[in-house]
Parts: sequence; C-alpha cells; structure tokens
Amino acid sequence: MGIDRAVVAAVAGAVSGARPVSDRLCFQGIPFVLHNDMAWQLLPLERGFGSGQTCWRRLDRWQKAGAFDRLHRVMLAELNAAGELDWSRACVDGSHIRAKKGAPTPVRRRSTGGRQAVSTI
Repeated sequence: MGIDRAVVAAVAGAVSGARPVSDRLCFQGIPFVLHNDMAWQLLPLERGFGSGQTCWRRLDRWQKAGAFDRLHRVMLAELNAAGELDWSRACVDGSHIRAKKGAPTPVRRRSTGGRQAVSTI
C-alpha cells in the first residue's frame, strides 16, 4: 500500500456529508499551516486548500476519529518493511508522564524550623 493510499484509507469514512473542498487538499493545507507556524485564518485561499476554518475542522474530526494514529502505524510499518527506519537510534520518552515524588507520608511531621516571633507592637 502506497503512502497516498494510506492517507486516503486513514481519513476515509471519518467524516460524512458533502464536501466542496476535497479531503486531499485539506490534508495538504494542514501541514502548510503547521509548517509555516501561521494562524488558521491566514491560510491563503489562492493555494486551493480551502479556508483555514475548513482545514481546522477536518483536522479536528480526523484526530477524534483516530485517522492520524492509523496513518502513523501504516507509515511506520511501510518504512520498517522497506528498511528505512534505524531502530538503533530510537528512544522512549516519558516526559509527559507525571513522576511520583515518593510515598505519601502517613502522618504530618512536626516542623523543625523556627517559629516567627510574636509581634510586640
């Protein structure tokens, strides 16, 4: 399965209804906006991707439908089958997982620090 067919298969069926702008053009408009670090409203209509609002809505629907997760798995499988991935340089990143800071203390400990002096004024 080629990458183009993988994209079509990943987003197919994720949205229903008539579309004046093709899924492919919206799919091309999404990385254009993200790569150029621009607001969705500033997507130039001359490019033919549709409006920024249309591309953003499709991105949201496809994300909720799991299309990009499927696309990622298909692309990894194809690149791995073609020998294009160097797994020796792969790493696991757990920076998005909250780290536990030790076991909870069952009893509140008495402070060993000094107390504030009482005001004499």
